[in-house]
Amino acid sequence: MPYFFLRALLSFTMFGDLFEEDYSTVSDYQYGREKKLKTKGLEPPAPREFTNLSGIRNQGGTCYLNSLLQTLHFTPEFREALFSLGPEELGSFEDKDKPDAKVRIIPLQLQRLFAQLLLLDQDAASTADLTDSFGWTSNEEDFLDLTVAVKNVSSLEDALWNMYVEEEVFDCDNLYHCGTCDKLVKAAKSAKLRKLPPFLTVSLLRFNFDFVKRERYKETSCYTFPLRINFKPFCEQSDTDDLEYVYELFSVIIHKGGCYGGHYHVYIKDVDHLGNWQFQEEKSKPGMNLKDLQNEEEIDDDPLIILKAILLQEESNLIPVDQLGQKLLKKIGMSWNKKYRKQYGPLRKFLQLHSQIFLLSPDESTVSLLKNGSLQAESHFPRSDQHIFKTLTSESPGLNDGTSCPHWFDINDSKVQPIKEKDIERQFQGKESAYMLFYRKSQLQRPPEARANPRYGVPCHLLNEMDAANIELQTKRAECDSIDNNFDLHLHLGPHYHFLNGALHPVVSQAESTWDLTFDKRKTLGDLRQSIFQLLEFWEGDMVLSVAKLVPAGLHVYQMLDGDDLTLCELEIADGEDLFVWNGVEVGGIQIPTGSDCEPLLLNVLHLATSSEGGKCQQLVESPHVFPSNAEVGAVLTALAVPVGVLFINTTDPAGEENWVAIPKEDLKKTFREQGLRDRSSVLVQDSSDDNSLLLKQGKWFTGMNEVNWLQVQNLCELGSEEKQVKISATVNTVVFDIRIKAIKELKLMKELAENSCLRPIDRNGKLLCPVPDSYTLKEAELKMGSSLGLCPGKAPTSSQLFLFFTVGSDVQPGTEMEIIVEETMSVRDCLQLMLGKSGLPGDRWHLRKMDWCYEAGEPLCEEDATLRELMICSGDTLLLIEGKLPPPALLVTCTGRCPSATWGTWRSQKRPPWQS
Repeated sequence: MPYFFLRALLSFTMFGDLFEEDYSTVSDYQYGREKKLKTKGLEPPAPREFTNLSGIRNQGGTCYLNSLLQTLHFTPEFREALFSLGPEELGSFEDKDKPDAKVRIIPLQLQRLFAQLLLLDQDAASTADLTDSFGWTSNEEDFLDLTVAVKNVSSLEDALWNMYVEEEVFDCDNLYHCGTCDKLVKAAKSAKLRKLPPFLTVSLLRFNFDFVKRERYKETSCYTFPLRINFKPFCEQSDTDDLEYVYELFSVIIHKGGCYGGHYHVYIKDVDHLGNWQFQEEKSKPGMNLKDLQNEEEIDDDPLIILKAILLQEESNLIPVDQLGQKLLKKIGMSWNKKYRKQYGPLRKFLQLHSQIFLLSPDESTVSLLKNGSLQAESHFPRSDQHIFKTLTSESPGLNDGTSCPHWFDINDSKVQPIKEKDIERQFQGKESAYMLFYRKSQLQRPPEARANPRYGVPCHLLNEMDAANIELQTKRAECDSIDNNFDLHLHLGPHYHFLNGALHPVVSQAESTWDLTFDKRKTLGDLRQSIFQLLEFWEGDMVLSVAKLVPAGLHVYQMLDGDDLTLCELEIADGEDLFVWNGVEVGGIQIPTGSDCEPLLLNVLHLATSSEGGKCQQLVESPHVFPSNAEVGAVLTALAVPVGVLFINTTDPAGEENWVAIPKEDLKKTFREQGLRDRSSVLVQDSSDDNSLLLKQGKWFTGMNEVNWLQVQNLCELGSEEKQVKISATVNTVVFDIRIKAIKELKLMKELAENSCLRPIDRNGKLLCPVPDSYTLKEAELKMGSSLGLCPGKAPTSSQLFLFFTVGSDVQPGTEMEIIVEETMSVRDCLQLMLGKSGLPGDRWHLRKMDWCYEAGEPLCEEDATLRELMICSGDTLLLIEGKLPPPALLVTCTGRCPSATWGTWRSQKRPPWQS
């Protein structure tokens, strides 16, 4: 291993915080990228960028080491010497744990790192294995590289002249003591270089100590160094050919920052032309006049010109359409959708419209220029603008790929960028300046077969290892690409639905009506339609795909998807989107209203109950009704067969008080949306003939005696007590616990009930609802003034418990439900067994279903090992014990027998407080 590398490694370990990184001096690009790599640790590394060179990831403070390693990697003689060491000299990784084996881990890890830098298709390699193998001390060898002064010196040549040409004369008062004759004599002292290595390392003493200020500082003055230097004047005289003393610069390690910290990167000459050395010229080139700039801006606005230029750069003029969009983004800095779509439409459509220039493959996945396309491309421009087009299509404007034009790169940890040789001059001075120089003998010649051949000299076992690693990377990237670009669609099949109560509902079950399909969002709508046709063997006739949405009232259809040539991304289809598959006209013989204007609203309508004699009684009942959003509010009166009546909507004033406000007669012509009604809004209906039913005054609801500011609490604990019910005054901010304690006192009940009782709301049908937590205020519990509460034995469930109703069968009769309190972490299977035991039902041929808002049996709870919380079971929910054992999980996945991606669906609805009906 060459002495300069060992010396560099020693310095890396010996000089403490000098090589600690000051992250404030590093670009956001680099360190943002490193953080991204950490947060996406499961993803494979990104492939190499346009330079086709690999960087090295920064492990934190390893930028100096990374720069040294890249310098060694781009020293082909060293790289090949390292690769020439076989198992006889280094041993093998397989033997490293054997007690008698002699395995040199560091060079083995270095071989593997270099092979990765040469051959592995990743944007940056890791040095973790290499640094883990380090264990060096301050002893490896005694050779000192050339260390030259920077202070008070203007150039490398001046420093070398001072060190190896000028003599120090001893005379007059400064005589030299001769050890041989034991006298003070005149003498001259000088130093010369006796032998030069193939590669020469020059360390610049940028860091010094100010003995006056007693602090370290960095020399930032101008210090030049040549690209080519002759060391003969600094060496002992000999007959050696002068060319043996000529060296060429091939690496410059650069320090950015101060003496207490900073960041290192490296300029490296690509001797073997392993990288892709090309870049665009800046637009604001000297000599380009204002007219040229205006013409170039016009070209940027013309997508036809830009796309032609990109395709002409491709070796075969053929490119995938997706990559064409990516190259366009890289060329102009904006995506097609952001720059051109509004004016020209989708990219594929634009290519189709210019079929005289562009040739799309049959599946429209790739595009190329027609044979005369390249000729048309240039002739499309005025003659004065053709030089700009040539700039767009040239690979490296103003540069050539000959040996007279060296290929230099700036390697900054993971980031690799091409630079010009003249850029090195910028590192002569300043806070970002050269720290270490690497020269190589100009007479060192590289074999022709090594040029642009990264496999040259690499041992077979490492070639095989890298080839296998690249295959694995491609597989992982394909998997990640599939994950990143695939999303789930929920297909609702029209023949399995019927239109009921203003919305679409499954005929049998959600599971049999909905199929889950995983699809590539980069494919077109036409591709999706074709895939669905293949899945639905029973489908006949036209197929229309529409965006749908599950709302509380059911499934509603919005806009129809159009444009088979558009990708799902361009159509802005989201992950998890619901799509309705139908003929576009009717379902079950009924024409379906579509669009956001007629979105169905589920309203809670309150009205007086009808007595057995046919008259109206004083009890209010609440029932759900569905209306289109664009229907007139007066439709509520029609639905309840009330010829003349008044409608009231529930509002909340700034103080938090709820009021019932009458809708003026002229506003009954307004739509529900114009009136501000939303799902679950409450509407109160009063028949004009009901004079004594409800009294309203100044827009607030009264009961005929005083304004409601109380709650009625019924005694359901001690039925033999004299007191049956009591009114407790309250405000919206009164705590439930205070109401309960006050009710116990006024009902004259035992004090022990304070520790073992709860308040449960009573709905308008007389049903006891879920207990209300003691810590809630009436506002938090959404309890209205005038509500009836039951004081019941038993504690309210804790925050980790659920209060559930359950019954046997799907024919639910109000008041027949049983109650149970369970932990929310209980599994569905255990909950089922607990309910069976409480119901006294034998056997294991039962399953649970959740009752939906229509009081019908919903989907079965298939995941019996899942917890109630995971399935979003909440307090107040009603579960149904249904006879019939669920099929095994393996059968649930393919319940329709047609599509392997179809799964049991779930009914989604908005939740209300569990103590409300």
